[in-house]
Amino acid sequence: MPLSYQHDALIAIRYPIGFYILAVIQADLLRRVAHEVLRRAGVRDEHRQQQIDLLMEADLRGVSSHGLLRLERIVQRISNGVSDPHAKGSHVWRAPGFLAVDGERGLGPVVANHALEALKPRARENGVALAAITNSNHIGMLGWYAERMAQEGYTLIALSTSEALVHPWGGRMAMLGTNPIAIGIPTGDAPFMMDTATSVVSMGEIHDHANRGQPIPSGWAVDRAGNPTTDANAAKQGAIGPFGQAKGYALGLAFELIVSSLSGAAIGREVRGTLDDTSICNKGDVFIVIDGPRRDLQAYLEEIRKLPPAEGYDAVLIPGERGRACREKRLNEGVPVADEVWNRLQALACIEATA
Repeated sequence: MPLSYQHDALIAIRYPIGFYILAVIQADLLRRVAHEVLRRAGVRDEHRQQQIDLLMEADLRGVSSHGLLRLERIVQRISNGVSDPHAKGSHVWRAPGFLAVDGERGLGPVVANHALEALKPRARENGVALAAITNSNHIGMLGWYAERMAQEGYTLIALSTSEALVHPWGGRMAMLGTNPIAIGIPTGDAPFMMDTATSVVSMGEIHDHANRGQPIPSGWAVDRAGNPTTDANAAKQGAIGPFGQAKGYALGLAFELIVSSLSGAAIGREVRGTLDDTSICNKGDVFIVIDGPRRDLQAYLEEIRKLPPAEGYDAVLIPGERGRACREKRLNEGVPVADEVWNRLQALACIEATA
């Protein structure tokens, strides 16, 4: 039987950009539809919950590039046999604090969470433990892992690589991944959490603008010929710029070298599998778990919050706070989803609308 929902669960808002329509959907309905999509794809309950928690958290925090936008590709990868919805990865301890993980083509968050659970007791025993992961799938928003680990009292440093999407500073051809880093630190209150790519934006953000029919800001990307562009569709065929010019390029390259050397994953233009639905994913991930801070950090963060804001700003925020505020707002008022994405989700879930 098709899944059904009430029309009043959706509010359509027409933006003054072309004919783009934004659907604002109640969070519980979005989650229900996403679960149905993965259930039909053959993903078992436990793994389905982890994948949906990750995608929903991204949409709730305003990071739609890593949210349910990606669900259709996840389903296609399962259907094409390049992602195994049942695998959670196999582990080999190469040293007391070094875990090598073969993801066995499992869903990214499932493999990552399984590895993190294995690292916790080693971090408590040794102070620090590291997992290097390959043969997994896209692990999504790294901040999701960083914040949860910090809430449990661990400091987490997370690194990941991607297809070559970013041009080196001074170049015009994509040679590096967006290579994000996330750091979560217990602080005694809400944990500190920062999550950023070493590119100006993620490729998911470019795709999100293309889905919305919106131009991208100048400086984000170049087209296939290496010329600056504000056309999101042209940028998809070109390369993203490094953030902070030469500094972002240097960090992105350093992270690419670290992840590839520790995990044995593919590097540079050899990486495949996070932006298509037919290639085996061969990028790498690294998690470093540290057994908590040794001092109270809350007082220092409060000093920062109490600083007088610069002109044009309401307050000085700690990284992670804007996302938490967005999360609360969207839980109460609904989650904006590109109309095209919402339509595809309904089709994948075989939804039937009822008055």
